[in-house]
Amino acid sequence: MIERLQDILSVEGDKMRLAVVACQDEDVLDAVVESSRLGISEPILIGSKRETEEIAERLNLDISEFEFIDETDISAAAEIGVRMVSEGKADFLMKGLVDTAILLKAVLNKDWGLRTDSLLSHVMVYDVETYHKLLYLTDGGMNLNPSLEEKKKIIDNSVTVAKAMGCINVKVAALAAKEKVNPKMQATVDADELKKMSIAGLFGEGVIVEGPLALDLAVSKEAAKTKKIDNEVVGDADILLVPNIEMGNGIGKTITYLANGKSAGIIMGAKAPVVLVSRADDKDTKLYSIALGNMISRYTNNMA
Repeated sequence: MIERLQDILSVEGDKMRLAVVACQDEDVLDAVVESSRLGISEPILIGSKRETEEIAERLNLDISEFEFIDETDISAAAEIGVRMVSEGKADFLMKGLVDTAILLKAVLNKDWGLRTDSLLSHVMVYDVETYHKLLYLTDGGMNLNPSLEEKKKIIDNSVTVAKAMGCINVKVAALAAKEKVNPKMQATVDADELKKMSIAGLFGEGVIVEGPLALDLAVSKEAAKTKKIDNEVVGDADILLVPNIEMGNGIGKTITYLANGKSAGIIMGAKAPVVLVSRADDKDTKLYSIALGNMISRYTNNMA
């Protein structure tokens, strides 16, 4: 099992083909070139060739060996990238200088997109020095206030990510503000139902869901001991399932800005992973995210 994000940069295996939509972005292009140099991905650049070449020259990046599709129209570039993945010409997708809404509209196109019967959800992987392994946070980026059934799909998506990273027994903490089920707090009710689904085997082999759990119980055995709560997940959670986007966004930004956590982000639920990072993310985050997408692509291809 991979316990630190740095380790995914040196995992050996086939390079997956990465379609980069609107590649004329400095940080994205820098990370993409580095991923190729490290043997992580085989980039396919889609976007303005003139602008991209100007960036490459300015940053002293060699993109001469990459396949390049010159397309200045952002929506058209998104369609080309999605179609390439849909047709098996690329393995996964990355957002460059394109609005997220435009890219996801292409991903969800009914005729040539990457739509499945699952739900698109965002998974962040965090490497924090104060925690003994990677934390998978979901969903603090896409789904605002998911229903019970949507939360099940969000867990399924995040379990795929964790297993792609070598996690055999996946421990999921369904977070809420308290540990007792309260009919007035929907997060506690849903967490209890998800736990029952887990016991019934609805999440598959090797997946344990516990909840409701407050955040301290999910990540601290000392807190669990103080509160006299004992189960397989407390203090050892892999996945933190948040009840709404506000909690997920808050936890994620706290890890990044107050705990100096390293991170990688991915959108799951489509036919292939989509690397979607913020403009504010640094090069390392973008590089880790590409490597994460590569590992998920390998894993899902092998499972197919």
